[in-house]
Amino acid sequence: MHQTRAGETTSAVAIPKSTLGVGIIGVSPVRGWATTAHIPALRALPNYEIAALSAHSAESARAAGQVFGVSAVFSDHEQLVTQPDVDVVAVTVKVPHHRELVSAALAAGKAVYCEWPLGRDLDDARAMAALAAKHGVRTVVGLQARQAPAIEFVQELLRDGYVGEVLSTTMVGLSIPGDVVGQPNAYMLDKTNGANLLTVPFGHSLDILNYVLGEFADLSAVSDVRRPLITIEETGEQIVKTAADQIAVVGTLTSGATASIHIREAVAGGTGFLWEINGSDGTLRITAAAALPEIFPLTVAGAQGRNDPAQLAVPTALTQRWPKLTNLEGAPAFNVARAYAAFAADIDNGTHTVPDFADAVRRHEVIAAIQRSAASGKRVKA
Repeated sequence: MHQTRAGETTSAVAIPKSTLGVGIIGVSPVRGWATTAHIPALRALPNYEIAALSAHSAESARAAGQVFGVSAVFSDHEQLVTQPDVDVVAVTVKVPHHRELVSAALAAGKAVYCEWPLGRDLDDARAMAALAAKHGVRTVVGLQARQAPAIEFVQELLRDGYVGEVLSTTMVGLSIPGDVVGQPNAYMLDKTNGANLLTVPFGHSLDILNYVLGEFADLSAVSDVRRPLITIEETGEQIVKTAADQIAVVGTLTSGATASIHIREAVAGGTGFLWEINGSDGTLRITAAAALPEIFPLTVAGAQGRNDPAQLAVPTALTQRWPKLTNLEGAPAFNVARAYAAFAADIDNGTHTVPDFADAVRRHEVIAAIQRSAASGKRVKA
């Protein structure tokens, strides 16, 4: 990957390479997002090789290396990011640790794929984006719902005028169950950790709305904690939740369209995920099992004039853009693999088709605006 001398700022130019070596920080041999998504994704792509792994302890690192067939394993991330055969560092740990690990990888001149949210807050995200720009290296943030074939299809339909002029859009969805949480995810109940309903289910959903339809010009938001006590699944202990479990936003997009989003904790029988785009000539309806469009498969339906909505098949050219990934379709690894594939193509072609740290900063800015509005009760610029 592109290297820079100390203190030198350059543009992000990468040298095409037949195989990109990836070092993954935050691998468990039995669970976790790296195991569920990143490793299956990378194994399916011929132009990537998993070159190194690191975990929170030497024992866990050795176990992960044995399970995944990787010999270079570390309990110290500083050793991983300096390995000469590591071109891309994937950061898949809990959000409070992102900045430290991302910063180390960027300082070593490595490209970085960091999971979303990029940081605990906007300041974290801006600092990492600035550091990436200083070192002139390419970055990816895990907003991989943009790579979903259904989202590409919706973009095509809108470009072709399927709905005419977009007048409004409405999004409603559920996140995780609201009464219990597994111990590994208990940290998400503390809003200061930066991984919660607002940044994760809401953040991923918000991102595809803005990616497809444009940014908010201004917005009003309401957030609340309606279920403040949550039970830890493994122990039965009840702990206090400070992160909001109800978030509703209404605002105006830069196009002039009216937009509303309401994401809340799961309840029995609720709508998993429903996104409607209403236009002067028609409507598009995108649905999924939950408000995690980066993970759950999306279905597209449409109607023109006064017809009832009917399912629209996503073109094969989009679902099989990278044929080697077909066996991952429907799995959490599918969109992650498509993001890695697009990133490799970006490196070879000098393009920018995957969301990078600058894109992540913009999304963090909108989330910060939502927080300001909810705290003040006032409409704010986004």
